[in-house]
Amino acid sequence: MAQTPGSDGRKRAAAGAALALVEDGMTLGLGTGSTAYWFVAGVAERLREGSLRRVRGVPTSEATARQAREAGIELVDLPAAGVDLAVDGMDELAPSLDAVKGLGGALLREKVVASSARRFVLIGDESKLVSRLGERAPVPVEVVPFGLARTRLLLERLGAEARPRPAGGSLFVTDNGNHVVDCRFEAPFDPEELAAELSSLPGVVEHGLFLGLADLAFVAGAGGVRRLEAAA
Repeated sequence: MAQTPGSDGRKRAAAGAALALVEDGMTLGLGTGSTAYWFVAGVAERLREGSLRRVRGVPTSEATARQAREAGIELVDLPAAGVDLAVDGMDELAPSLDAVKGLGGALLREKVVASSARRFVLIGDESKLVSRLGERAPVPVEVVPFGLARTRLLLERLGAEARPRPAGGSLFVTDNGNHVVDCRFEAPFDPEELAAELSSLPGVVEHGLFLGLADLAFVAGAGGVRRLEAAA
């Protein structure tokens, strides 16, 4: 989605709000993308200055792993017990705090980490706010390369305009060796029903509907950062 003037500063502000939740000794889920970048950078800065100690990170992509490693954050595999706190960006955020994620291509690892977290927090600028999911962004779906044409047909039968994501002269390949099909729906959809239908399709590995996972969101706009909490 297109960036708006000042959006980089707003992303940084949202990431800064989430940093206040990080405590010494935590294992953190480190998200992927232009907003999560600022959260990772903030964690690294606090570790360097000594205001934060003994923090470990579980990266959700190879790009985040490189950033964190170069910044001096200790990285670990995802523990069986999960992470204390996961912070990530979003491509769309509904009033319920349900979200669409995956335009950065890391949706599978992002969901594995988010679902393991004691607390999952979304960060972003107010351009990501929508009244319903699918309003602006496509729903990314990670699929195995085998049988791609067949999987695409099955996605189209759900009412989607299903387009394999390009990358240069070929198809985008995720860190897991899969492809991503971006699905746009002309008509509004029920997120829970669509999520179940997508998960049932042979060839689909994961989808970018993050439903009922977020506990909290920090959304930055011209008036500052708003804290949004999921309904109890």
